[in-house]
Amino acid sequence: MPRPALPHIGWRNLKTAAAAALCALVYALIDRNPTFACIGAIFGMGTDLENSKLHGGNRLFGTVIGGFLGMALFRVYLIFYPHGGHSLMLVPLLFAGVVILILLSQKFWVGAVQPGGVVLCIILFNTPVDTYVEYALNRMLDTGVGVAAALLINHLLPRERIDRWRETLRR
Repeated sequence: MPRPALPHIGWRNLKTAAAAALCALVYALIDRNPTFACIGAIFGMGTDLENSKLHGGNRLFGTVIGGFLGMALFRVYLIFYPHGGHSLMLVPLLFAGVVILILLSQKFWVGAVQPGGVVLCIILFNTPVDTYVEYALNRMLDTGVGVAAALLINHLLPRERIDRWRETLRR
């Protein structure tokens, strides 16, 4: 009976860890919570730069679309319930929001639906009335930083460059 393969720490694994650690380091230096930047870096990392652009674009565009849509819908909610507390009103807003999110994603970035939906739900159901705009804008900023870190690491350390370095060292 063949043995199962051992887990492998590959190049993408190391680049993903480096991008997340870079975000955490930068955010520690500016005394800011790195959570969403690190998540953006992890989601944004792909096998190569093109793949990272796709994954990072999904995350970034989804966060931006979901963030702005969530802010707009939450503002509508606050017109009727300025102090919050009526979550049943959020149900039709969520329904409309998901429909609009999918339409916007079809127009601008197809892969934005899932991350946009996450941000939309968090803004509508889990953000205090007085901080929903700040929360959404911070999510967009932090996700952008994380995606940028993933793109930077993938640009600086493509597999082809590492393979050339390995060959040079073997000689």
